[in-house]
Amino acid sequence: MNESLLKLPVGIERFQEIRKSGFYYIDKTGLIEQLLENWGKANLFTRPRRFGKTLNMSMLRCFFEIGTDPTLFDGLYISKNKRLCEEYMGKYPVLFLSLKGVEGLTFEEAKFSLSELLADEIRRFKFLLGSDKLDEEEKNQYRELLTMRDEDNTMFGMKLKFSLKRLSELLYKHYGKNTIILIDEYDVPLDKAFQYGYYREMVALIRGFLGETLKTNDFLQFAVLTGCLRVSGESIFTGLNNFKVLSITDTRFDEQFGFTEEEVRRLLETYHLESHFSETKEWYDGYHFGNADIYCPWDVVNHVDRLKHEPGAKPQSYWLNSSGNGLVKRFISKANKTTRDEIERLVAGEAIEKSVRLELTYDEIDNSIDNLWSVLFTTGYLTLDRITEQGMYCLVIPNKEVREVYVLQIQEWFKGAVLGNTEKLTAFWKAMEEGDTESVEHYLNKLLSNTISVFDTKVREEEKENSYHTLLVGLLAGNSDWLVKSNVEAGEGFADIIVETENPDAGIVIELKYTKQASGLDKACERAITQIKDRRYEEYLKNDGRNDIIFYGMAFCRKRCRIIAEKTEYKGSN
Repeated sequence: MNESLLKLPVGIERFQEIRKSGFYYIDKTGLIEQLLENWGKANLFTRPRRFGKTLNMSMLRCFFEIGTDPTLFDGLYISKNKRLCEEYMGKYPVLFLSLKGVEGLTFEEAKFSLSELLADEIRRFKFLLGSDKLDEEEKNQYRELLTMRDEDNTMFGMKLKFSLKRLSELLYKHYGKNTIILIDEYDVPLDKAFQYGYYREMVALIRGFLGETLKTNDFLQFAVLTGCLRVSGESIFTGLNNFKVLSITDTRFDEQFGFTEEEVRRLLETYHLESHFSETKEWYDGYHFGNADIYCPWDVVNHVDRLKHEPGAKPQSYWLNSSGNGLVKRFISKANKTTRDEIERLVAGEAIEKSVRLELTYDEIDNSIDNLWSVLFTTGYLTLDRITEQGMYCLVIPNKEVREVYVLQIQEWFKGAVLGNTEKLTAFWKAMEEGDTESVEHYLNKLLSNTISVFDTKVREEEKENSYHTLLVGLLAGNSDWLVKSNVEAGEGFADIIVETENPDAGIVIELKYTKQASGLDKACERAITQIKDRRYEEYLKNDGRNDIIFYGMAFCRKRCRIIAEKTEYKGSN
C-alpha cells in the first residue's frame, strides 16, 4: 500500500486498530526484543504524557496475548527475530489495565472508577466458568471477582488487593502459563487523589493492589508499568525483587517512547512535507531521553495531519492543550525572586543547574521549590541538556511549544498579581492622568524588578519593544473607565497606544522605545516625544473633541524604564 495514503493515527492508541485500519505506524516493536533480552520481573517506564506509552502497552498486549493475530506484526522489526516470535508471540494470558481514567472528586468515586475498570477486565475471561481445568471452588473464586464491586468497602478493598493475583492464578490453571500484567499510567490515580484531597487513602489502596499483584504473585511471568513519576516514598514498590525503573535518564529503551529525528524526517517525506522539517523540529523536538534526541509524537502526528489538509498551517500547542499546565502554574505562583530570575533565563533559552530527584511522592511536591524543578523535569516541561561533573542537571525548556506555556502562565500570573493590587494600580492610573512621570516611572521600575519578564534576549529589537507594549496595554486596560487602543492609525502614522480617559476632554498618547543600553534611555524618550509631534498622533484625540492631551515618551532597557511627558492643551474644538 502507498504509505502516503495512510491515515495519521490522531488519538488512536490501540495497536490492532492502527495496523488493521490503514493508519501510519512508526515501528516501536524493538521494545519487545529489548524487554525480553533485558529481563526484569517488573519494569516501570517513566515518561511524560503523550509520548506513546499507551500505544506501546497495547502493542505488547497484542504480541504476547493468547489468540493474537500474528499478521499484525508482518513487516515490523520484531518479525525478523524468528526465535522470539516462536517462543513468545501469542503464548501468554495478558491482563491489561490503563489507570488514566481512574479519578473522582472523592475517594469513593475514584474507588468506584477503579472497580469498574477491573470489572471490565475480569469479564473478558468469563470462559473460565466453563473451563475443564478449574474445579468448582476455583470457578466460585472467579464468580466472586465478578461481583467485587457490589461488596461493601471493607470487602471491596480486600478483593481488590488480591484480584489480579487471584485472576492470574486461575488463568495459570486454565492455560498452564504464567500471566503477563500490563498497567498503564499507574500514577494517575495518585495524581488525581493529590489534587482532590484523598491522597493517603489512594496510596494505601494502590500499595496493597500493586503489592499483591507484583511482589507475591507466583503466577506472574513479568509485568510492565508506565507512569510519569516513580512514586517511592510510600513504599509502593518496596520489597519487589528484580524491579527495574527505566526513567527518562536511562539509556536503555531510550528510543522506544517518542519519535527520533530519522522517524520524523521519514514521516514528513511520506506525506511530501519535507519543507516543514525545520518548524517541526523547532516546535516539537528538544527532549533528551538517555542518549536519544526525541520529538513529542502527539505533537508531530497532529501537526502532520493538519498539514496534509492545510499546507500553510502554522505549528500549534497540541501537547499542552491535551495535558494541561497546572504544574507550571503552581511553579510560577511559588517562585521567589531567585526563581523568577531562573525562569527568565529558561525562557531566554539558557540552562539552569539543579539537583534533581527522580523519586518523589506527590505530597512532597509542594514542600520546596526544588521539588517542583524535579517534577517539571520528569513530566516534560523541562528536559536535560547535560549533567555536570558534580552530578547537577542542566535543565532547559525543550522547544518552542513548551516555551509558550511558560510565557502564557507568566502573563496570567502577572495579571493576577498586578491587577489584584488595586490600590497601587489605581495610584498608577491617577499618575498617568496627571502626567506625574516620577510616580509612573517608580511604579513601572518596581514592577519590572519584582516580576518575571519574558523579554527574550535573542529576539529582534522590535519584538522586545512589543513585549513592553503588551505589558503596558494590559496595565492601562485594567481601568474599565478608559478606552485603550493599540497600534491605532493616527495623524501621519500609527500611534503605539492612545487612551481615551473618563474625562471627555482629556486623552493620552504613548510612544514606546527599546534601547540596548541603559545610558540611552533619556535620548530614546526624547525620540519618542519627537515622533508623536512630527506624526501628529494627537489628531486622533482632537478629532474626538479631546484637547487636554498628555504625550508620553517611554523607553525600556531590560528591567528599567525612563519616562518623560509633555502636557498640551489645544484651545477650541474641531
